[in-house]
Amino acid sequence: MKNARRATMICLLAFGMLALSATAWAQKAPIAEQIAKTYGLDSWGQIEAVRYTFNLDLPALNLKLSRTWTWEPKANRVTYEGKDKAGNPVKVTYVRSQLDSQPDNVKKEIDPGFINDQYWLVFPFHALWDTGATVEDKGMQKLPTGKGSARHVVVKYPSNIGYTPGDTWELYLGADNRVQQMVFHHGGSAKPNLVVATWAGYKKAGPLLISTDHHGTADGKPMTLTFSDVAVKLTGSDTWIKAQ
Repeated sequence: MKNARRATMICLLAFGMLALSATAWAQKAPIAEQIAKTYGLDSWGQIEAVRYTFNLDLPALNLKLSRTWTWEPKANRVTYEGKDKAGNPVKVTYVRSQLDSQPDNVKKEIDPGFINDQYWLVFPFHALWDTGATVEDKGMQKLPTGKGSARHVVVKYPSNIGYTPGDTWELYLGADNRVQQMVFHHGGSAKPNLVVATWAGYKKAGPLLISTDHHGTADGKPMTLTFSDVAVKLTGSDTWIKAQ
């Protein structure tokens, strides 16, 4: 159970979440804003809510899980639907700014799961948003898997803040600034330490561009991570716009 729990936390990152000041952006490499704009940054203010299901399959650990989230970024509110450690269904809604008042299962299990899954969903924004992260454009490099090359951008988190300090994301971009492949290095001792994955299955959910299909390896073992039932709700509307 201990290893399975760790496996659900593939990449809990340092988070200065949603730090949107222009001053902070100015300190980032220009590529950070270019990537974020590719994924819909200019329309982020229209987003009232995002709904998605995170699905993870790690056969080597005999682990399959699905977690469904509704994230309301303006209200900083999260709704989780999934299962607890005993396999019982759970549904809970909480405001992240009031996390200290939540039960231990929300603070220690559900919210870390939310951070993990949400970073996979919208990491191209976090590379720009997170004020503590450094972004380095290393130019054209060979892809980590397969043939060909891509623009190599390294996003590194500091060693003194966050759930897992020192995490590093290596992004490999096509000419359209879409992430094609990714290498993730865990900054701490939790496993898996190294994840290599594709970014594919691109869909548009309203104005947002989402990669829904990530295949690769976690510490050398096969891994499949996908998003299903992705949808957004725009400000002033009660209608969910499904990704397609």
